[in-house]
Amino acid sequence: MDVFAELSGAATGVGSMPGGDAREMARGVVAELEQLPHLPELPARGPGADMIGRGAGLLTELFVQTEPSGWRFTDRPGRDTRRAVSWLGEDLDALEEYTQGYTGLLKVQAVGPWTLAGSIELRHGEKALSDPGACRDVAGSLTEGLRRHLADVRRRVPGATVVLQLDEPLLPAVLDGSVKTASGFQRLRAVDRQLAEQALRELIGALDAPVLVHSCAPKVPIPLLRRAGAAGISLDFGLLTERDDDDLGEAVEGGTLLLAGVVPSTDATPAESKAVSDPAGSVQGVRTLWRRLGLAPELLGRRVVVTPTCGLAGASPVHARRALAAAVRAARSLVDNPE
Repeated sequence: MDVFAELSGAATGVGSMPGGDAREMARGVVAELEQLPHLPELPARGPGADMIGRGAGLLTELFVQTEPSGWRFTDRPGRDTRRAVSWLGEDLDALEEYTQGYTGLLKVQAVGPWTLAGSIELRHGEKALSDPGACRDVAGSLTEGLRRHLADVRRRVPGATVVLQLDEPLLPAVLDGSVKTASGFQRLRAVDRQLAEQALRELIGALDAPVLVHSCAPKVPIPLLRRAGAAGISLDFGLLTERDDDDLGEAVEGGTLLLAGVVPSTDATPAESKAVSDPAGSVQGVRTLWRRLGLAPELLGRRVVVTPTCGLAGASPVHARRALAAAVRAARSLVDNPE
């Protein structure tokens, strides 16, 4: 069953939001994103609320702590692990409060296994990505942690259909061997594409939920993600080139949901401010792609979800609210004016 079949002109956020008030952000996200609200992440609170710390807090039987160089595995749970778990609980409490009686799709986000392995150091100091055994341990631990997390979300919001977004910003770098070593002076060897695909396939297949994969980096491996079982792919639309056309066309025709990041995540430049004030114009590139691929116009509003280009943690609270509102209006324009 296609859980996304009822979407029409939908928008959502990538995940992160500014500030540290979980209740305020949950209220705003649920109110603004009627078809696909998401669990806000608030990394401004510090270590443990950031993407890697939050993801590490979901791991079972693996624990982390912060070091001057970043996150590192340790033997037992300490303050940093407890803080990550506590903040996630606070965010879920807020989401539960504002989704009473909700019966639609609900998105939660978690960092994927390859980005975790490329970001957390082993006890001796090198990144887990350097050790195939450690990579397997991270993927297995994350799988079990995500099972528990999804069950918790379903318990809190029993009417919702929960969708998981795996954040894999490092995946392209993992595949082409451009992840830096812990020292920063060298690069780790590229991970075999079949091995990367297999790990994602096993994780996705073990979860009783549709899985989207988000990567706001260039050269997102669209065919690999589809083969691994991703129901949707979320990317920064501005990083696509015509070389991606065939892969995108095959994905859409195969039923893969496309989450197109077109609304600027900040308003630092006049062009970014203009894009937020012209939602219909921000998706003109999506319409152009659709025509270039020869896809049916009536599919546009059903197979594309509009998002900001990446997370909104670096935006002002005012811009974050405007960006979500702009995404909603842009998505609506794809239905009202697909051509």
